[in-house]
Amino acid sequence: MADYQSIECGLHSQYELAIMHQQKITLRWQDADKNIYDDTLLPIDLIAKDGEEFLIAKTNNGKQYKIRLDRILQHDL
Repeated sequence: MADYQSIECGLHSQYELAIMHQQKITLRWQDADKNIYDDTLLPIDLIAKDGEEFLIAKTNNGKQYKIRLDRILQHDL
């Protein structure tokens, strides 16, 4: 939690709109182990836990990810 960096409000709103409109987004993100992922996902929800914010999203084949917002490196909204 100590290293979490809040994202801009405008970007947060874009994620919320993508969820409401069920609009797929293409993301590049990094997990806690520094692995890099690229995928097109359907955003499901935004959640906050322990002072961190996460995007819950799933792939076409149903795999679900919980992505910490400040670990998203690139997005195509």
